[in-house]
Amino acid sequence: MEGKTVSEAQGPLRGCRVLELGSTIAGPFCGRLLADFGAEVIKVEDIAGDPVRAMGKRYEGVSLYAASILRNKRLIALDLRRPESQEVIRKLATSCDIVVENFRPGGLEKWGIGYEHLRQVRPDLIMARISGFGQDGPYSHRPGFGIIGEAVSGLRHLTGDPDRPPARVAVSLTDYITGLYAAFGVVMGVLERKSTGKGQLIDATLFESAFSFMEPFVPAFDKLGDIPNRAGPALPGHAPNTLYKAGDGGYVHIAAASQSLFRRLADAIGRSELVDDERFGTPVSRGENSEALDTIIGAWTGNRTVEEIERVLIDQAEVPAARVYTIADIFRDAHFKARDMIKEIAEQDIGNVKLANVVPKLSASPGAIRWSGRRIGQDTREVLRTLAGYSDKTIDTLAASGAIACGSES
Repeated sequence: MEGKTVSEAQGPLRGCRVLELGSTIAGPFCGRLLADFGAEVIKVEDIAGDPVRAMGKRYEGVSLYAASILRNKRLIALDLRRPESQEVIRKLATSCDIVVENFRPGGLEKWGIGYEHLRQVRPDLIMARISGFGQDGPYSHRPGFGIIGEAVSGLRHLTGDPDRPPARVAVSLTDYITGLYAAFGVVMGVLERKSTGKGQLIDATLFESAFSFMEPFVPAFDKLGDIPNRAGPALPGHAPNTLYKAGDGGYVHIAAASQSLFRRLADAIGRSELVDDERFGTPVSRGENSEALDTIIGAWTGNRTVEEIERVLIDQAEVPAARVYTIADIFRDAHFKARDMIKEIAEQDIGNVKLANVVPKLSASPGAIRWSGRRIGQDTREVLRTLAGYSDKTIDTLAASGAIACGSES
């Protein structure tokens, strides 16, 4: 990697420099994953700020979402509609190994900073392109957020209760799935380039990423014409594997469909004879008679508190079971604490802030949170000076024209 490096960087991607042109969730999440594991990520943000700054909760005017998803990145602010700013991108690309973007296909091309344009200044460039429907095909021109790709993928049809309209998870799930696939693609591109010296284009789409989770239903429709429907908290054909209501009003999810687990569950609830019942004797028969089985298990849970159920099933019988945690439960939980999954990090405007820590955990080259998300344009001047070769006078001129913004560094 040419030019200045970030001395704090650690992790297996240290030495890689990433130019992030993405916005909102999928692109920034991809960049955040790469940054967590040591890549030097330079995020290009609109002068008005990434839309993610307006999402989620705020504290004393500071976006708490941005504090997490923009962490470990150097932030520069450009108006990409301006030719001067497009030239900045071309200059920065010469010293970057990877570009991550999630504009609609053709958006970067009209500004002269698409993949083919940037390959001219950096022939071994790896570019991850995230879009709703891909860089080609009859839907490629369509606008698409994660939830739109989720609807087209079939995954949305399976989410929720069967007697209600399709629901959604109250988080940008498909954006996260796609950002994860894009980051995986980037790492594969880096490995390939080490052996061939060549870069490549990664085409990651929202609808295909969500569709990949439909894996079991593709051959089932092909051979049987089966169209799955929403099943609420249960996993169809895999029983017992659903939520059960406790006597104190809480809920516990019990998953004990394998033969050994079901035997332990039956013994734990005082119904050992269920193993010999022809309705429940095998995994297949249990799946076919799940409603009757759930009634029996539900009668047992309904006479006990959540804590009693967990003590009997988890501590004594070693049956996979858990209450449904809230974020408050997570903050109190000893295992989250022992695994260091909530990390307190300094934030320049609001003191310390707690963020979800890095996953997965690598034994020899772990990732780390080095700083929380910074202010809009906080690193513009330093990045343009050190990596693009601009003088302070030129930077001042660009800032005065509105092509760039230089945020406060303190």
